[in-house]
Amino acid sequence: MEFKNTVTAFLATVMISVPFAVSAEERLDTLLRELSQAETETAAQRLENQVVTEWSKTGSPAMDLLLKRGNDALEVEDLEAAEEHFRALTDHAPDFAEGWHGLAMVYYGREMLGPALDALERALALNPKHFGALRGVGAIHEQLGNLALAYDAYERVLELRPHDPEVIGALERLETKVRGVTL
Repeated sequence: MEFKNTVTAFLATVMISVPFAVSAEERLDTLLRELSQAETETAAQRLENQVVTEWSKTGSPAMDLLLKRGNDALEVEDLEAAEEHFRALTDHAPDFAEGWHGLAMVYYGREMLGPALDALERALALNPKHFGALRGVGAIHEQLGNLALAYDAYERVLELRPHDPEVIGALERLETKVRGVTL
């Protein structure tokens, strides 16, 4: 009986002292909520970086490498190499939104707006809160003259990350064209 009480006491102590594990999804939800409520641009940027880090986790070292190589190629504007890496990533991990977002960035860089918009829609189907993809949708629709659709996409971006000066500027630029002038 004494052994059983000792084991129970030990387990109770361990359970109290071990913090409960937070799932990746819960962590991401918390980060996105904090980002949407960020009071300063600095805080928002820090939280955005953490969100993007979470979104960039494929769960596969090989897919992580493809993502890294694709992003590195984009950074130096080697669109051909970036496309190869992102195509391989979307072929092997079609349910990974960051692969589609990267591929959209390649297409946008090549001024292939239709394929870019398609890739962004795939990213958003997988991750509806992907503010980078929403921002891309807004930019493409604005470029195509679909100002109401652009405005709506930009508004959704600001709901998720309220301190984006370029999106704020786009909304200001489109406000009267989309909403009209109030008297």
